Amino acid sequence: MKATRNTSERLILDDTPWFIGIAPARLILAFAGASLDAASTGGETLWFGLGFAAFCLFVRRVRVTLDRPGGSIVIRRQSVFGSSQVEHFLADLSRAEVESATSRSEGRTRTLFSPVLVLDGGLSDAIKAWLHAAGPAKVDSGGQSA
Repeated sequence: MKATRNTSERLILDDTPWFIGIAPARLILAFAGASLDAASTGGETLWFGLGFAAFCLFVRRVRVTLDRPGGSIVIRRQSVFGSSQVEHFLADLSRAEVESATSRSEGRTRTLFSPVLVLDGGLSDAIKAWLHAAGPAKVDSGGQSA
């Protein structure tokens, strides 16, 4: 994620996968060329279509807008299959953290970092109210702790 706008009124963070966004254009051209070739020679193009569909599942754009005058946080996700939007009150935001995940593959170690917004109000208040309404003794974790 990268800050694309940072003013006293608005902070906009974007995660636009440019490499993954450019790659579909190359794949479309490759699939179209292979399809035309296969059609002229009588081959099947099912695997090309399935490969492209699977690739599209990984392409997505995320934009987080923190709007001080509007008092809101808007998280928009967009992919080739559609878009979604989630809104929270800016007053519910208590802090931002960085989460990391490490993976090891073929002798290489990679660490990915992701920004995390911690909301102490809003949805967490609804969960707390629901838990208190049920009574503290009625929470069953099945012998496991969280």
